[in-house]
Amino acid sequence: MVHLNYHHLQYFWAVAREGKLTHAAKRLHVSPSALSAQIRQLEDQLGHSLFKRVGRSLVLTEAGRIAQGYAEQIFATGHELLATLSDGARADRQVLRMGAVATLSRNFQESFVRPLLIRLDIDLVLQSGSLGELLTRLSAHTLDLVLSNRPVHGDAEADWRCRRIARQQVSLVGRPRKRGRAFRFPEDLADHRLLLPSSNSEIRTSFDLLCEQLGVRLQVLAEVDDMAMLRLLARDTDAIALLPSVVVRDELRDGLLQEYCVVPNLVESFYAITVKRHFQPPLLKSLMSRENLDALEAQLRH
Repeated sequence: MVHLNYHHLQYFWAVAREGKLTHAAKRLHVSPSALSAQIRQLEDQLGHSLFKRVGRSLVLTEAGRIAQGYAEQIFATGHELLATLSDGARADRQVLRMGAVATLSRNFQESFVRPLLIRLDIDLVLQSGSLGELLTRLSAHTLDLVLSNRPVHGDAEADWRCRRIARQQVSLVGRPRKRGRAFRFPEDLADHRLLLPSSNSEIRTSFDLLCEQLGVRLQVLAEVDDMAMLRLLARDTDAIALLPSVVVRDELRDGLLQEYCVVPNLVESFYAITVKRHFQPPLLKSLMSRENLDALEAQLRH
């Protein structure tokens, strides 16, 4: 039986990513001639050329693209093995690495992980970043889960698992109003300056469409893509903010802000994104149980 030489495969993988033999050789701390010889041995074993030279660069052949796909899977599985077993050996402690889109409500994140915070046998790692950055870490198995308010769809390069775990109605909130007539939607919108999520937000897109249909012209004070900043501006200005009430849960409870109205037919959805793995962390299964998600929805309604 002929066995694949994984050192040769790793050298090929490095050259495929770098596109230049000399760059890959420098990163691997080997000479270009030695690296070239290793790749030729892999080509001889596979029976196909993996690269063709175009100018000063190496370009993958069709066989090379197929080999690269297998190499990506093989080394991703290796990273998964190290991450799973090295953490599993830590005195029976369980580790969960979670990423959250930087603009996502901190209050929502806290509500989601709350079942884990009372346990003493868990190491919880929380990271933030852009959705693209977090998905890269997820595909490399340095994260187990990504929270987002935007869905993603799997493709040929990434087998994402995207599940909507909660949704909440969106409200207009501001400083407490004087006693008298209640806020009327949409009639009173034109009389107030507004704090809105940025235009790349699904909430904002839906709200703009709704206002257009209702014939309402808006006075926009600021467009903010970070919910924490939107929360501060709602608290510190006289403008009305458009956001899920979970973002300002503490301010509503303490009377610093007031919910003027729930915007009809406008919701924000929250998604948990994972990637296909051979070993899913047990913590992830319990966190995504129907019981926990029902409890999360109940928290968001109050």
